[in-house]
Amino acid sequence: MKIVALFFPKASIGTYLVAMAVAIALPIFAFVTLLLLQLEDNQRSTLRRETAQDALALSRIIDRQLQDMATTLRLLSSSPELENGNLASFHERTETALRDNTLFVIAVDRSGQQLLNTRRAFGTPLGQTANIPALEAVMASGRIEASDVFRGRTSGEWVYNVTLPRKNDPVAALIITQNATDLRKLVTTEGLASGWSAAVIDESGHVVAATGPANLEPGTPFDPRILPALIAPRGVFQDETILPHMLLGYAQIPGWSWKTVIWGPIAQASILSTWRFLIIGGVALVLVAVLGAYAVARQVRTTIRDIADMANRMGEGHIVSPVETSVIEANQVAIALSNASFDRSQTEDRLRFVMHELVHRTKNLLTLAQAMMRQLAKQSDSVESFRAAVADRLEGLVRSIELLTSEQWGGVSLRRVVDIHLHAFPQSREQIDISGEDFVVKPDAVQNLGLALHELATNSVKYGALSVPQGRVRFEWRDVSAEDKPDALLRFTWEERGGPPVTEPSRSGFGTTVIKAHAASAFRGTVEIDFRPEGLLWVLTAQRATLERE
Repeated sequence: MKIVALFFPKASIGTYLVAMAVAIALPIFAFVTLLLLQLEDNQRSTLRRETAQDALALSRIIDRQLQDMATTLRLLSSSPELENGNLASFHERTETALRDNTLFVIAVDRSGQQLLNTRRAFGTPLGQTANIPALEAVMASGRIEASDVFRGRTSGEWVYNVTLPRKNDPVAALIITQNATDLRKLVTTEGLASGWSAAVIDESGHVVAATGPANLEPGTPFDPRILPALIAPRGVFQDETILPHMLLGYAQIPGWSWKTVIWGPIAQASILSTWRFLIIGGVALVLVAVLGAYAVARQVRTTIRDIADMANRMGEGHIVSPVETSVIEANQVAIALSNASFDRSQTEDRLRFVMHELVHRTKNLLTLAQAMMRQLAKQSDSVESFRAAVADRLEGLVRSIELLTSEQWGGVSLRRVVDIHLHAFPQSREQIDISGEDFVVKPDAVQNLGLALHELATNSVKYGALSVPQGRVRFEWRDVSAEDKPDALLRFTWEERGGPPVTEPSRSGFGTTVIKAHAASAFRGTVEIDFRPEGLLWVLTAQRATLERE
C-alpha cells in the first residue's frame, strides 16, 4: 500500500487526468523522437552512400577521358609516318586530327628532348619536356600513365600528360597533354546539392581540376589532413574538426593514380526543420492533451459533485431525483441512487410499521401469556406441573411466531399452519388425515388457530386417538356459507376415532378453555365439542373474514 500511495498520492481527478494526458503524450513524443533519430540516421546513411556513388560516377567520367587519350596514343604510335621517321608529316597529320580538340601531342627521345609539339609549328626549336620524372617513371614501368599536374614550359599553363612509352628510336615516347582548365569542364557538380564541390587529385595530392564553391585552382595542394584517410578504393570521410558539418566522398580512378573527391555541407536544413516541427508539435500536443484533460476533468468533477450532493441528501433521509449529466455511467449511478433513496424511504416506512406492529403484537402476546399462566396456575397442583404446562403452551405459541417471522408477519398459508403444529408430533404423522382448500391466514389468526390445534393434538397424544398406534384423526375445513347469510363461514372439524374410550372430563381446564371459549371468541364463531366414546369431535364454525388475509 505504501508503494501504491507513493505513485498514486491523494489528488483531485483533474490532477490525475492531466497526469494521464501527459503520461500518454510523452511516450508518443519519445517514440516520435526515436523515429526521427532513426530517420536522421537513415538520411545520413543514404547521404553517405550517395556521396560515395557520386564520387565513383565522377571517377568514371575522368577514367573515360584518360582511356580515350590512351587509345589516341596507341593509334598515333602505329602511324606509318612515325614508323618511317617522317616527323614533319606526322606533325601535320596529328595537328589536323586534333585541331578541334583541346589535346596536344608531344614526341620525345629518351633524354626527354622534344622532337615535335603540336602546340608549335614543326621545326620550331624546342627544349626538354618539363616533367622529366613522369617520363622516367613511364619508361621504367613500360605502361601508359597519367602524370601529376605541373606548369608546362611551352604553354605556361597548368597541364597534365598521358604518356605512352615506345621502344623505337628516335621517338622514345608519345605524350598527349591537356590544360588542366580544359579537364575542368568534365568535373561537374551537376546533380549535387547546393554548396558542394568536386575535384580531381593527382598522385602527389595536388588538385588537377576542381569546380564548386571551394574554388580550388590547379596545382593547389589538397588538405593534407584528409589525404592519408583516403586509402580505400572508394568511401566517405567525415570529421567535424577538419570538415565541420560536411561530408566528403572519394573514389580511386581504376588503373590510374588519380582520385576524384566531392564534398559539401550535410543537408541540415531539412533535419533541423523536422526537429523544430517535432519540438513545436510535441509541445502543442502536450498542451492540447492537458487542456483536453482539464476540460474532461472539470466536466467529470461537476458530475461527481452532483452525484455526491445526491448521496448527501439521500443520507439526510430525502427522496432524491436523478440528475442529468453528460456521462452515461454517472446517469446510471444517479438513477440507482434515486431508486435507492425511494427504496430506503419505503423500508423506513415499513420498519416504522413493523415496529408499531411489534409493539402491538408483543402486548397481545404478553396478555395472552399472562392469561394462560393465570389459568394454568389455578389448575396446577405443583410447581413442576405448572412449569411443564407453561412450557408446552409456549412451545406451540413459539411455532406460530416463528412461522409468521419467516413470512415477515405478512400472513401464512393455512396448510403450513396445520402442518407446523400437527407435525410437531412426528410419531403421529401417519395417523392424521388433513384436507381442505388452502388460503392465506392473517397473522393474529395464525397464533389463535395454532394454539387450538396444538391443544387438540396434545390432548389427543396424551388421552385420545394419537395415544395408540391404531388411532386416527381427521382434520378438515370447508366452506359452509349459505345464500341467506351475509357473512362467509368456514367449518373446521377435528374428529378422532380408534383411540381409547372417551369420557367427558369432570372439570373444565385451560385446554378446554383454549379450544372452546378462546377459539369461539377469536374467530367470532361457535365451537361444538362432543366427547363421543369412539373419539373426540371438535367443530369450529368461524367467520372467514377473521381468518383469511385480504
